[in-house]
Amino acid sequence: MSALEEAELVEPPTLADWGSWLAAHHADRAGAWLVIAKKSTGRQAFDYDAAVVEALRFGWVDAVQRKLDDERSMLWFAPRRPRSGWSRPNKIRLERLEREGRLEAAGRAAVEVAKGNGGWGLLDEVEDLVVPDDLADAFAALPEARDNWDAFPPSARRGMLEWVVQAKRAETRERRVCEIAEKAARGIRAR
Repeated sequence: MSALEEAELVEPPTLADWGSWLAAHHADRAGAWLVIAKKSTGRQAFDYDAAVVEALRFGWVDAVQRKLDDERSMLWFAPRRPRSGWSRPNKIRLERLEREGRLEAAGRAAVEVAKGNGGWGLLDEVEDLVVPDDLADAFAALPEARDNWDAFPPSARRGMLEWVVQAKRAETRERRVCEIAEKAARGIRAR
């Protein structure tokens, strides 16, 4: 079984309970599933944004969401990886936490690590849908690639740009750039 399959399910009745769980366990857990009741049940006392803000306070981030049953879903939260990119919405949430004096030491440490290793700014151009030079060159070499790319929804372009900038090795990045350009030339989204 994977860590996700074996992880604890946390179903706090209130946001304060979710914050208390994180305060007690953020340093000793690899992650946990936050169980969220569907709005239609009227049982959840807090929303997605509030849950994410609490997690960010302790240097955790959300990822995968899965259906649990007809009334609940679960959202994977785990400590942020040191080299992961920070999305603009999470940066805005962190600024708010900092202004309110609610950012915990673990959250502040995650920010400092990201600022030190480039993870903090990694997604800035992605968020602005800036096409990097290598991808622009690949588009230029293939008829219709750029026009088709520009017709893709912003969310799809963002996902593909993120895939490019998160490549760990130059060879991986090059392979991803080629795949995106070749598929765009045929009007197909990569990934």
